[in-house]
Amino acid sequence: MTTAAQTWHYGLMARWWAEFNLDGPEIDYFRPFVEAGQPALDAGCGTGRLLIPYLCAGLDIDGCDVSPDMLALCRERAEREGLPSPNLHAQAMDELDLPRRYRTIVVCGALGLGGSNLPMALRRLCDHLEPDGLLVVDNEVPYAQPYLWKLFPKEERGELPRPWRDKGERRTLSDGDELELISRVVDVDPLEQRAMMEIRALLWHGEDVVAQEQYALATMLRSTREIVLELEAAGFRDVELRAGYVDRPPTADDDFVVFIARK
Repeated sequence: MTTAAQTWHYGLMARWWAEFNLDGPEIDYFRPFVEAGQPALDAGCGTGRLLIPYLCAGLDIDGCDVSPDMLALCRERAEREGLPSPNLHAQAMDELDLPRRYRTIVVCGALGLGGSNLPMALRRLCDHLEPDGLLVVDNEVPYAQPYLWKLFPKEERGELPRPWRDKGERRTLSDGDELELISRVVDVDPLEQRAMMEIRALLWHGEDVVAQEQYALATMLRSTREIVLELEAAGFRDVELRAGYVDRPPTADDDFVVFIARK
């Protein structure tokens, strides 16, 4: 049985991603894998940070995401770019059931988000690959997030939930309004290797808050070795590791690890 993903990528949060999450080294890093193996799927595509540049380059790639709000903003961006309407599917990875099969599937920044069933998600991704197809997925190592890592001892968990801060990160939107995000840690479960966060999104018009939303995000924290074992259990083979996002083996000093696995 699958568990509904719990994410905060809706409403004002989706708008934040659409306006401010537009670049990064991941776009160029994942592109050659998509170019070499089409059709491709961007699983957890969000508002199209990778997907839209790939579509602009004429690549045959679909997208899926658990958030219809993110996908709606992705469609809007595609329209602004003069692209045909992309093939987008509002589905969680552990419930994936798409009409196509793919030569390549990329998962960028979405592994374990929402606290969904990771072994099931990897099996569903494997099922959606053609024979000999390639999965390329990144993962932020748990110890790269010291604000969570240090909360794992039971003495530290007694401090949770953390109080809300008075102010958060505030940026100006394209229409001149401002969007502010304030987050806090609610709970960590070392046994389940799960962290729960909450976020408040405040929309400012001048000096007035005209909208406010609050969401929760569950995140599964997995080590590199665990993910390799779960990939193999899901039916993948020849798993290779790369430092994110460069072409070399990872070290303990790297915050991200990329897994390249073949069906």
